[in-house]
Amino acid sequence: MTPELKLRPLALADYDTILRWSRDDIFCSYNGWALHRDPEELYQWWKHCVERNKNNFVRLGVTWQDQLIGYADLAEIAGNAAELGIAIGERRLWGKGLGYHACRKMIDYGSENFGITTFYAESHESNTRSRKMLERLGFKEISRIGTDSYLGVDTQLIQYQLK
Repeated sequence: MTPELKLRPLALADYDTILRWSRDDIFCSYNGWALHRDPEELYQWWKHCVERNKNNFVRLGVTWQDQLIGYADLAEIAGNAAELGIAIGERRLWGKGLGYHACRKMIDYGSENFGITTFYAESHESNTRSRKMLERLGFKEISRIGTDSYLGVDTQLIQYQLK
């Protein structure tokens, strides 16, 4: 299943896919997206994501079978470290290992293009899928600092590191 998984730059033409994801209340709830966003506001946000060009942030589209299925981020890039993030927008593909492979590709991308040797990630304690994926990637828990609302419940945040 995974050989066809690729990373690519985002495009304004991806907007219809993003709009579809924004109408999936479960995806939005799991990924911290506001529910029932105005399509024009969503378009402006997506345009910003596509055009965003910062030295300390990279967001790439995740494709599988030539279809955009999610995105992966490297944030707070500084020196040899960055924070890794992932969202798979196609909920029918959740639990199939695509997030793991997308993260693996983004780690390789960060290492090759930015010289990143230390990756950080954060997950909600109750997000067992995310936690298992991070541990499978080799991330180690380094702290439990802060709380955040996850699926409407205040939940402990867990910080991870991969060297």
